Amino acid sequence: MHRSFVLLLLLLSAVLISAALQPRPAVRRPNIVFILADDLGYSDLRCYGNPFNETPVLDSLARHGLRFTQAYAAAPVCSPSRAALLTGKHPARLHLTNFLVGDRVDSASPLRPAPWRPYLPGSEVTLAERLKALGYATGMVGKWHLGSADSLTPTAQGFDYERQISKNGLDYYNYGISSANKPVFEDKGNEYLTDKLTDYALEFLGQQTAQKPFFLYLAYSAPHILLVPRADKLGRFLYRYPRFKGKYNPSYAAMLLSMDEGIGRVLQQLKANGFDDNTLVIFTSDNGGLGMPEAGPAPTDNAPLRSWKGHLYEGGIRVPMIMRWKGVIPENTVTSQYLTGTDFVPTLLELLGAPKAPFPDGRSFAALLRNPAQTQARGPVFWHYPHFSNQLSAPSGAIREGDYKLIEHFETGRTELYNLTADLSETTDLSAREPAKTRDLHQKLKQWRAEVRANMPLANPAFSRK
Repeated sequence: MHRSFVLLLLLLSAVLISAALQPRPAVRRPNIVFILADDLGYSDLRCYGNPFNETPVLDSLARHGLRFTQAYAAAPVCSPSRAALLTGKHPARLHLTNFLVGDRVDSASPLRPAPWRPYLPGSEVTLAERLKALGYATGMVGKWHLGSADSLTPTAQGFDYERQISKNGLDYYNYGISSANKPVFEDKGNEYLTDKLTDYALEFLGQQTAQKPFFLYLAYSAPHILLVPRADKLGRFLYRYPRFKGKYNPSYAAMLLSMDEGIGRVLQQLKANGFDDNTLVIFTSDNGGLGMPEAGPAPTDNAPLRSWKGHLYEGGIRVPMIMRWKGVIPENTVTSQYLTGTDFVPTLLELLGAPKAPFPDGRSFAALLRNPAQTQARGPVFWHYPHFSNQLSAPSGAIREGDYKLIEHFETGRTELYNLTADLSETTDLSAREPAKTRDLHQKLKQWRAEVRANMPLANPAFSRK
């Protein structure tokens, strides 16, 4: 009996050792489709409460995934926000703090805009480069806006496939598309830009196989001005316009519908190619909506948020965000945990099991995707915009920690304090009522600027206090 037991143990040990020595199947990493809208406001989607616009595809994406109610862009304008998404670094650390052709000054201000870097250096490691090192095929379609030199193109920054808007980026006809600074397509007024970008996205997806994961960065120019909709999308919104007393813009709504339908085509292609079940889809915007007239009527209304693109009030930096990954992210869920654009790179790398790397400006929210109900302490989030935006803002900085947000105006040194849970619209400045909290957040904001060596505005030598 004893001898039989020993033999059984030896046999079991041999089986276990043999199993341990067998090569383990590789973890199947998900495909990633990151869709970025341009100047889409927080309240513009039907699933965020908009009664005028039609966004059935994005609404469906939210029902089958996770919708974020407190997602932030890292900057109130496009180029720095995009740099943060792709590097995990804060724009202030990169000194890329304005949109690429931003040069507005205010002769009546005591300040001149801060010196800044109008491109993303080729030495910066992008998400595409990191994913490529993990075996991903990488594709970029749409608006880049991070530099045009040969060493700064998407191809030079880790993308295998590139279709970049390179001419007339504010028009939706008569535009140009390039790859590695070589012309690929030039429109003569016939092909709507949003549709063309979707076509290129489908071309990239059509080149993919199940043997290799892929990363598609689809950066639509819509619904950024100019407000040029397709004629066949416009009529339905013109008819309903009077019922809403002029609050919503029909041309903007029609442009948004074209983008929504384009996203639907992308999702259909994923399903047709067998990629649907193992693809993480991310949708968000690069900054808040434009709520003032600029090259035409005001596009959108960010209510209940205050202000718009270019400003550090919530209307300029809070953005819609939806994520779907079948079988991993619970369906039809909502989270109020706040996060920001620098958090994407560390989150995606953690989800893929990549070796941990230091990201001082980003925090992974990977655990939140699997359990949206959990409470996750993000810690402080910072903004730095030392410029005069085209949307009439002046140089400023901001910090959010917990429920509280502080804004500092660089021209005067004045600070404002808001409790966002109690006062989402930022109507009641608490700085005089809560001086201790104001001092604490202001000190943290100044300390952070020193740590990242943030570029600051300069004195205006022509300024006079007469």
